[in-house]
Amino acid sequence: MALIKIMTVVGARPQFVKAAVVSRAIAECNKLAPAQSIIEQIVHTGQHYDYMMSQAFFDEMALPKPVINLGVGSGLHGAMLGAMVTSLEQEILTRRPDWVLVYGDTNSTLAGALAAAKLHVPVAHVEAGLRSFNRRMPEEINRVLTDHVSDYLFCPSEGAKAQLAREGITQGVHVVGDVMYDAVCFYRQKAILPEYERPYALASLHRAENTDDPQRLQGILRAVGQAPLPVILPLHPRTRLILERECLTVHGQTRILEPQSYFAMLGHLERCAFVITDSGGLQKEAFFFGKKCITVRDETEWIELVEYGANRVVGAEETAICAAFPWAMQALSHVPELYGQGDAGERIVQLLVQSAGGARAEER
Repeated sequence: MALIKIMTVVGARPQFVKAAVVSRAIAECNKLAPAQSIIEQIVHTGQHYDYMMSQAFFDEMALPKPVINLGVGSGLHGAMLGAMVTSLEQEILTRRPDWVLVYGDTNSTLAGALAAAKLHVPVAHVEAGLRSFNRRMPEEINRVLTDHVSDYLFCPSEGAKAQLAREGITQGVHVVGDVMYDAVCFYRQKAILPEYERPYALASLHRAENTDDPQRLQGILRAVGQAPLPVILPLHPRTRLILERECLTVHGQTRILEPQSYFAMLGHLERCAFVITDSGGLQKEAFFFGKKCITVRDETEWIELVEYGANRVVGAEETAICAAFPWAMQALSHVPELYGQGDAGERIVQLLVQSAGGARAEER
């Protein structure tokens, strides 16, 4: 008989990396205690559906195959969220999980949390407590609402825990570390090193605040083209469509690539001199690899990186981005353990198992 049934809700590229960490920890737990195994069922909302944005991660990281892909796809936020909640409610009623596990801050995250909370199924949120304090970002709305309906909140840092306390959330809060650090520790040896031998910078652009404003996006691209090194820019499909629609161009020694697999991105992080990004995950991954990061946003959730001096938030102003290049060229001298020791996945699984054991004891 299963000790606990977990329904994991994923839908976007960053979530596949995070879920792979916890799924591996679940498999290890089952090996140690086969008589009390954990059943995990992964439900894919279909938010990301391009092969390199979705299936490649399942293939590459040996992530368990989803029990269903809801095929929601992209669209307006309300339509996406409504379709996801409707389908996820039915999955929860059918599968009757003990926990619904959600990751990060996407529409899939919020949909999973809302569907479970409405059906009185406990919600566990991995990467809880992060705040940009910019309510214009859809990700900010998603993470705030998810935290406020979650029963277990797994924080990557003490700062995230403190933020939850400021919002009155103190029950079920655990600082476990960052599952993305777990992923880098485990998969770094499998990194696919790129063919480029000469020094270069790595960039990514996909946030709506940048891509939905053609002038802002073009300004960022002009600045990236002035980097002191060639720049590799794996392009998100949505960003590519906007470039084509608005007839925007890249500048200087910027080289556009197709979306890269996770192992290929690890290879780029190993080789690059520094990172330019509006991604939340890539800010941390740059730090894990000892590279400085120029964040082309007006704020960041990862304030520890700014305070330590590993991350510089410069917005989208061309001159501000260019002014950060000399700073970024100087490698970090030390990478402290700001986000745990690489065992966040194990700690999450242990806490979920303990919660199930406690609930069954109360039932008896």
